[in-house]
Amino acid sequence: MHSNALAILFGLASALTIAWGTVVRHRVAEDSGGTDTSSVVAAITRVRWWAGLGLSFLGYAFQIVALGFGTLLVVQPILVLSLMFTLPLSAKLSGRRISKSETAWAALLTVAVAVIVVLGRPQAGVAQPSLPRWLTALGIGVVIFVVMYLASLRLRGSNRALILGSITGGIMGYVAVLSKAVTDIFARSGVLDLLISWELWGLIGLAVIGTAVQQASFNAGPLKNSLPAMTVVEPIFAFALGYTILGEKFDVSGYEWTYMATALVIMIVSTVVLSRKTITD
Repeated sequence: MHSNALAILFGLASALTIAWGTVVRHRVAEDSGGTDTSSVVAAITRVRWWAGLGLSFLGYAFQIVALGFGTLLVVQPILVLSLMFTLPLSAKLSGRRISKSETAWAALLTVAVAVIVVLGRPQAGVAQPSLPRWLTALGIGVVIFVVMYLASLRLRGSNRALILGSITGGIMGYVAVLSKAVTDIFARSGVLDLLISWELWGLIGLAVIGTAVQQASFNAGPLKNSLPAMTVVEPIFAFALGYTILGEKFDVSGYEWTYMATALVIMIVSTVVLSRKTITD
């Protein structure tokens, strides 16, 4: 059943629970301290970290449901609003108040997402993309992420957190596209075909890798460096992959593309500004 209203509703539920899980896991990373492997291991052995991971998985479940009702190009912009929920949660834990400028940027982010979803009128793509198309896109992603990871090994602190956060966002962009593919396979062919599909196991593998890289980015430096990167890069990768692999598209033409481009720029800028202004070390 196709319903953009339900897709938006479950997308918002996903954004809220993902934000909560992100804040919890970053607090655990701060408590564990350090950027090496032992610090990451120390973080993931704590009950709070697993509670945060559980919230993130719940958020992902809501995302899957949302994708069952709507297109990737509807759901993905809604997930950017996870930052809207991260801000008050982080501020509450830090014992501070959200400023007027933060409220203004938050309003801009909300309007930008609304323009992309409403004005963009996203259209569904192909139900089963060809394997060569998948392999090409995955191969390009592997090269990009490996090069970025090798570069991060030469860095420390904020710069490393930024690079690792960007890698996380890119991987999660692929996870988003595979999630839509898995949802379509289940809806079309049922559980048995889903269990033997490479898309399901590829999704699980990338989700595990993405979670590990995300935790490494949390341990590498302040959340204000890693969160903007992963929050911005994910929808960019998801949009590009949604177009090239799934064949989804925005139903806009002429001057409407100007509004869409403006909204995308505002979404990116407001995300970065809000993250850096409101998430403290």
